[in-house]
Amino acid sequence: MADAVFTGPEPDLADLLAARPAFAVHAQDGLCFEGVPLNAIADQYGTPVWVYGAGSMQARYAALQAAFKAQSLDVHIHYAVKANDHLAILSVFRQLGAGADVVSQGEFLRAQRAGIAPQNIVYSGVGKAATEIEAALAQGIGQFNVESAEELEMLSTLATHAGSTASVVLRMNPDVDAGTHAKITTGLAENKFGIAAADIPELYARAANLPGISVRGLALHIGSQILSPEPYATAYAKAADMVRTLRGQGLEVTVLDLGGGIGIGYHDEPGMNLAAFAAVVKREVGGLGVQLLMEPGRYLVGPAGLLLASVVLQKQAGKRFVVLDAAMNELMRPALYEAWHGILPVGAHLFHGAATPADVVGPVCESADCFAKDRALPDLSPGARVALLDAGAYGAVMSSSYNARPRAASVLVANGQFHLITPRQRLEDLWADEILI
Repeated sequence: MADAVFTGPEPDLADLLAARPAFAVHAQDGLCFEGVPLNAIADQYGTPVWVYGAGSMQARYAALQAAFKAQSLDVHIHYAVKANDHLAILSVFRQLGAGADVVSQGEFLRAQRAGIAPQNIVYSGVGKAATEIEAALAQGIGQFNVESAEELEMLSTLATHAGSTASVVLRMNPDVDAGTHAKITTGLAENKFGIAAADIPELYARAANLPGISVRGLALHIGSQILSPEPYATAYAKAADMVRTLRGQGLEVTVLDLGGGIGIGYHDEPGMNLAAFAAVVKREVGGLGVQLLMEPGRYLVGPAGLLLASVVLQKQAGKRFVVLDAAMNELMRPALYEAWHGILPVGAHLFHGAATPADVVGPVCESADCFAKDRALPDLSPGARVALLDAGAYGAVMSSSYNARPRAASVLVANGQFHLITPRQRLEDLWADEILI
C-alpha cells in the first residue's frame, strides 16, 4: 500500500502538468518552475539538486488560512519542521507568521536560528530526552505536547529543579484509523504515540496538581498524508468529548492542538479538500472556546519542492531502465513507503515524444533504489534531465551519503530568481570529521 492512496490510472505528462500550476513548458527553456527554467539551475549547480519554490509555499499557507477564515476560525499554524528543516524554508514560514512544531533539540535550535521565537514553538515527540527538555525550558518554549505519564513526571521534576513552569498539553491517542500507510499512521491504539483516551481524565487531573506544570489542554495527531476529512471528524469529535469531560471534572481546558497530516495529490488528484476540512474543524471543535493550533508540514512544502536529476544512461535488459544520477540516498520515500512521485522531462521536445514504459532507477547498489516502475516516459538520452515532483517534504531531510555519495545542493526559487541555499557536499567532506587510528 503506497503512502498516497490512489486508485485511478496513472496520469500522463500533460495530466501532471495540468495539476501543477507552478510548472510550465516553454518552447526554448523547457520545463520551468515558478517561472524559472530548471535547465538554468542544473547548468549552474549540477544535478542532482533540490529545488524549492517560495511562491508555492506562500500560496499554500495562504490557502489554508483562507479556508479557516471562511469558517470564522482562528487557527494558529505551527509548521512541522520534520517535513523540511532547511533554514531558508523555516524563514519563509516565519515571515508568514507561522510558529514551529519540533521533535528534537536540533529542530528546536534550527527554528530559533531561522528567527522563530521559542514561545512560538511546540515540542512534540514520544521520546524527549532530559537534556532536550532542560534546554527547551531554559529558552522559554511555548508548549510541550506530552505523550505519556512518565514524560509528564519527568517534565515536572526538571521544571521544578529549574525553577520554571512548563506549559503542557496532553497528546491523546484517539484510536482512529486515518486510512494511510501503516508506517505513517500515528493515531491507532497500537501505535507508540500519545496517551490512551481512557487514561486522559486521571492524568490531566494529576497534571493540574503537579509542581512546575501548567496543563492547558489536549493535542492529537492521527497520521500523515490523509486525503479525507472523515478521519479528522472522528478524531476531533472524540477530542471535543474529552474537553467536555475534563471541564465536567472542574478542570480548565484552553488549548486544542489539532495536529497535522493534511494530504497532497501526488498523482493528478487534488489532495485534501481544505474547505471540507475546515468545515469539519468548525463543526466538531469550533464551539469549544479553545485556542486552536495546527501543525501542517507536507501540505505546505511537499508540492513546493522537486528533485532535479540527469540521465546517466538507458539500459535495455528485457525492459527499459532509465538510470539517473539521483538515488534513494537523495529521495528515500519510494524505497521506504512505496511512494509514487510524478516524473517530468525538462527538455521541451521530450513532451512530444512517444512514451513507453520504463523503470526509473538510481545508481545505488540496492534493488530498492527505484523511483518508478513501468512509468510511461519518452526516450531519455544520457544527459537528459528530469524533475521528480512533490519532493519538498520528507526528501532532503531523510537523505544520506550512502554509497559515499555527496549530498545534493539545494536551491530556492523566489520572485523569478533562484538562489543557492545549500552547496553540494564535496567528496572530501564525506570523511572530514572521521578519525583514522
